[in-house]
Amino acid sequence: MLTLTPLKDIPLIRQGNDLADVIVNALHTTAIQLQDGDILVLAQKIVSKAEGRMVNLETVTPSQKALELAEVTEKDPRVIELILQESNEILRARPGAIIVEHKLGFVCANAGIDHSNVSPVGSNDLSRSKATLTPLEAGAGEVNATHNPEDWVLLLPKNPDCSAATIRQKVEAATGATIGLLIIDSHGRAWRNGTVGAAIGISGLPGLVDLRGQPDLFDFHLRITQVGAADELAAAASLVMGQAAEGTPVVHVRGFPYPLREGRLNELLRPKDQDLFR
Repeated sequence: MLTLTPLKDIPLIRQGNDLADVIVNALHTTAIQLQDGDILVLAQKIVSKAEGRMVNLETVTPSQKALELAEVTEKDPRVIELILQESNEILRARPGAIIVEHKLGFVCANAGIDHSNVSPVGSNDLSRSKATLTPLEAGAGEVNATHNPEDWVLLLPKNPDCSAATIRQKVEAATGATIGLLIIDSHGRAWRNGTVGAAIGISGLPGLVDLRGQPDLFDFHLRITQVGAADELAAAASLVMGQAAEGTPVVHVRGFPYPLREGRLNELLRPKDQDLFR
């Protein structure tokens, strides 16, 4: 039986927090002892915050291309500039919407840049030497936390697969259990309204499960069926997490119906030469 349990008492995450420690403490608070085969699902926001991916728009100077796209999309040109920096290609742009191929390879709106549940950096975020900061982080550090909270945005992690692997290894070392770990974000979908949870970082579980050759109930052997197992789990966990002020960004999963193995995001990304909708 598949069971999803949100972990209790996850604190507000700041840059530099050790998410593995946070998760181990929350497992104890929630009275869950990890077992081999369990999976932890993390909301992208806490990973991005811990990795210092928060940016203050006051530090962003839009390029000419950003200004032109801002006219088309009716969006803040500073946000458009960040979208351009985070994207390989702009696929669609119209008033209120900009669809891109993110540098990570997937297609999404606004390069995954988000305003919701983003608070200004605290004093502990400003303690790092400027020499150790990326340009985006340095810009954030120069702005006082009393500035307008709406001027802060959050970028996706630079390498979510790597982030997932690092957190997973630390949790496994602390608990002795062999687990999978999934980082998810909310994505829209072609042909349908509404956002759903989707995998953006995978470690220790399959992204795609190939059922070709498996028999169905009538002994017909499947020919094309491949299951986006990581995305299915991401959607289920997102339903448990919620999208607003629930404050449950980590979900424990037990009973995943497929064997765990090493996986990665690229399994889920359709190659361009097979994409009929670009």
